[in-house]
Amino acid sequence: MRKIKGLEKGMGIGGWLTNYKRFNVLKPEKRMQITIGDMEHFESYITEKDVEYIASLGMDHIRLGFDQIVLEESSYVYRREIFDILHRFADWCGKYNLRVVFNMHKAVGNYCDILEESGLMQSEELQDRFVALWIKLEEEFSDNRDIIFELLNEVVNATAEEWNYLAEKTIKAIRERSSERLIIVGGAEWNNPPGLKDIKVYDDENIIYTFHCYAPYEFTHQQGVLQEGPLYYNRKMPYPTDDIDRYREYHSVVANDKNAYRDIDKMDIGFLRKYLEPAKEFVEKYPDKILWCGEFGTIRHCDIKWRENWMRDVITILKESDIPYCVWNYLSTPNDGNRFSLVDDDSRRILSEELARIIRGEIS
Repeated sequence: MRKIKGLEKGMGIGGWLTNYKRFNVLKPEKRMQITIGDMEHFESYITEKDVEYIASLGMDHIRLGFDQIVLEESSYVYRREIFDILHRFADWCGKYNLRVVFNMHKAVGNYCDILEESGLMQSEELQDRFVALWIKLEEEFSDNRDIIFELLNEVVNATAEEWNYLAEKTIKAIRERSSERLIIVGGAEWNNPPGLKDIKVYDDENIIYTFHCYAPYEFTHQQGVLQEGPLYYNRKMPYPTDDIDRYREYHSVVANDKNAYRDIDKMDIGFLRKYLEPAKEFVEKYPDKILWCGEFGTIRHCDIKWRENWMRDVITILKESDIPYCVWNYLSTPNDGNRFSLVDDDSRRILSEELARIIRGEIS
């Protein structure tokens, strides 16, 4: 498989410019508003020291997630302050030899954890705003080819055909301004591996394809508060384990599914290999293309040894197919219901040296 310099092993940054206003406690109209406190957070939460530290961990790129409502003041009107922050961040990354992936994490009409009444794929107006924002980003960063554009984090409430249409439209708009910009596109249905088979594959060497891995979901999101299933089941989930009944019971209790995991007797790397088979098949089918695992991780309060075990197995499988990757994520805000952070809140240092070794790809 082809490789891109600076896209081998990376770390995502969430909780800074993304995952804003997504709580159901807020009325829908208030989820789309940015306050003075938000702006203060944007100005101060991530600094050059954070970028320097990520580089020191052996990473070669940072995937920076942002929400459309953070960049947009209103339709087609953009916040100069946020673009200044993006420029400053890109300069920091350049200083420490890190590539940057700009990732549209939450688009208006496509929040992967709160379904909205007006979907991005069902609204021509929202699609026009989406494309316009990417045009604006290309214009802003036209002189920086180390920045990679990831069109959308996790597509929901859409068919593969609907998303392929919007992705192609957006790529065309960017290509009218740049033939060299590296662009990342994933599949529908939360970017899960099965969606790879339905991604439109382009005759364009500067298109990168992506997928995410959060399987088994009841492990990676265990006791999370944003999803109904883990919140309701509210049980610690070890990995690996021979206690497959614990996993079966999750599906039985949450979804009344009595047949889950009937074909396996333990939860381990064997399950993950089967789950990630579509990625291996994509690499074999398109050896001249680039496939990148852009996001995978475990919720923060999961036992650290279980987190290490799972991360080690995922990266082992990715390396077997020579797939570059980006772990999720550096630091989550305390009010983020999906805290997947890999560093301590106060010291901002990796939670264990073994975890640092694993994410560098030093797998024994």
